[in-house]
Amino acid sequence: MAILNIFKKKPIKQVKEVEPPSVKTKPKKVSEMAYRVLKTPQVTEKATDLVKQNKYVFKVFAEANKKDIKKTIEDLYGVDVLDVKTINVPPKQRKLGRIEGWRRGYKKAIIKIKEGQKIELLPR
Repeated sequence: MAILNIFKKKPIKQVKEVEPPSVKTKPKKVSEMAYRVLKTPQVTEKATDLVKQNKYVFKVFAEANKKDIKKTIEDLYGVDVLDVKTINVPPKQRKLGRIEGWRRGYKKAIIKIKEGQKIELLPR
């Protein structure tokens, strides 16, 4: 009769009620915020010329806004950010012989920091 036991109805388990999270949420850690805002520093000729003017260029996620970018840079690098300018670079069509495709667009931020401070992007 053990075979017929598999057809018996099993008692339903009681599910504990979970309290909804409180309205106040804990502030995110710096590292969590940085991974959601910054992608990479952009190292090009134009970007390295901007370093003389205390401006640094970073690729950022499309959802990032100026306040998030400013807070992340200040917390991550320990500098005072004076200004943040963002640029949406549109996607471009590219051809290679008969093959056509699109290069992805991205968002970049130009950060101006206080004079006398600097960000070490590439270790020497």
